[in-house]
Amino acid sequence: MLVAERYEKIVQLVNERGSIRVTELSQLCGVTEETIRRDLDRLEDSGRLRRSHGGAVSVKDQPIPWRSQPEIPFTEREIMHAEEKQRIAEEAVKLIEPNQRILLDASSTAWYMARLIPDFPLTVLTNSIKAAAELGGKEKIEVISTGGIMAHRSLSFVGPLAERSLESYHVDKAFLSFKGVHLERGLSESNELQARIKHKMIGMADQVILLADASKFGIQAFTQVADLQRVDTIITDRRLPAHDASPFTDLGIHIISV
Repeated sequence: MLVAERYEKIVQLVNERGSIRVTELSQLCGVTEETIRRDLDRLEDSGRLRRSHGGAVSVKDQPIPWRSQPEIPFTEREIMHAEEKQRIAEEAVKLIEPNQRILLDASSTAWYMARLIPDFPLTVLTNSIKAAAELGGKEKIEVISTGGIMAHRSLSFVGPLAERSLESYHVDKAFLSFKGVHLERGLSESNELQARIKHKMIGMADQVILLADASKFGIQAFTQVADLQRVDTIITDRRLPAHDASPFTDLGIHIISV
């Protein structure tokens, strides 16, 4: 079992039962109790559960504590829900037309997109080191990097320089992911730096396309970025039930489920 798969199994078990002990998780996942304790620490940091004495409890339908949450390293994010992210990226690439100006954020799903975009005339603005490197081998695509302070865990550029560079540009479509997508509380991110640059990205695009696998819905992360009214299209996966998707459709957002 991959680490990302174990994380998903732990969260599923905690949400199904409400609470569970380390000893039981160790047996169900086939790893040591010490490994489970480390897993729980990481999952609590990402806001997916809450540690308790001897185990963990679900945070489903509970407010997330008001504190900044560490970013999950890119190497972990790229394998979490990888199959769903691949399908979402494939669908998102279909929305790109030659000679358009687009923006890709530093999400793992946007990186999947960068790998799939064909080599045709296109301008791509990004704060992602991984996406820029992936697109560098495609000669017909003009790649513009924001520059700025490098956030090591997300392999992205953030900070005042990155934010100011965005003010010089306007794009047809922005493809963005967020830590949380909440019907009432909108789009949110794990920390202030990521929230600020994504707020800028939303403001510079004619269309905002949200790339969100089903695990992002119902989550409120530390810092709010924008209201859902700023989103034109959501591309998600089939794990999101129709009754959970319909309120977003009622807001006038086009939902694509893959």
